[in-house]
Amino acid sequence: MLRALYYLPDGELRSEIPIKEFASLLKQPNGLLWVDFEAEPDASVEPILTGIFRFHPLAVDDALEETHTPKIDDWGEYVYIVLNAMNFDASDGLSLSTTELDIFLGPNYIVTHHDQPIPALEKAREAFGRDKRYTAHGPDHLLYKIIDHLVADYLPIVEAIDEQIDRVEDEVLVKAAPDTLERIFSLKRILLAMRRIITPQREVLNKLARDDYGVIDPHDRVFFRDIYDHLVRLHDLNESMRDLVSGALDTYLSVINNRMNEVMKTLTIITTLFMPITFITGFFGMNFFEPVAGLTTWTSLLVFVPVMVLLMVLPVMMFLWMKRRTWV
Repeated sequence: MLRALYYLPDGELRSEIPIKEFASLLKQPNGLLWVDFEAEPDASVEPILTGIFRFHPLAVDDALEETHTPKIDDWGEYVYIVLNAMNFDASDGLSLSTTELDIFLGPNYIVTHHDQPIPALEKAREAFGRDKRYTAHGPDHLLYKIIDHLVADYLPIVEAIDEQIDRVEDEVLVKAAPDTLERIFSLKRILLAMRRIITPQREVLNKLARDDYGVIDPHDRVFFRDIYDHLVRLHDLNESMRDLVSGALDTYLSVINNRMNEVMKTLTIITTLFMPITFITGFFGMNFFEPVAGLTTWTSLLVFVPVMVLLMVLPVMMFLWMKRRTWV
């Protein structure tokens, strides 16, 4: 899907612009052209990027490959930026998916390319049509708005992950089930993936806020610095949540070990209590003592009853003795 918006001061906002008009609109220095490619085939995107906008083939290849971490490249007449949008899914397991957003920023245009829908672009597109502040200050200010929406969408994801961490911490203390361990490792993978996005993206915003780019007004750097501060805060939150997940994992392992110790303790007590009985029955059950006529009384009821009483009383006496020694 190819969507294009064009704004000219003292003019109406245009949409549904044919591709053949792109070249003429780029010649208007005061205009602002926004072209968005969503899930467009590479065969139809590449001629527009290389032929009409005259982007370098290396930059176009980077945009079409969709395999890059956040970065920024200065090509003189334009800037190529790679950012990532995130989507957290907690309905069927825990997963974090990313969508790469490629941006070409020029003196009077901005080109975006992505394979999946990005809510931040939809929000910016809606605001583009109703708020002149998105268009009156040039394409660099529009870039700020897009990135601002993109980073703002990270906050609900952070809150959702934080709720999952709280839930896991409660489950660890109540019941340390195997699925709890699986969720802990899923959260660790999600936070690691988020860190791999936020850290380089923070550096991108740092460069936009401090470096000198020809297509970015120095007065607009303060806006990128504001987004940079948000990413620094998100990075700190990510580190804190990683510590919480690691603590939950340590607690889970401690609970499992304590539970195992309790089980082993119970089994040891049972074994110890029945050890004298096992010894007595085993010793006298051997065939070393051949029965003779004088030993027939051993099988009488008069002997059976005291032996049974002894077998029942002895474990109780051992239990009381072990309890007195504070072993149980």
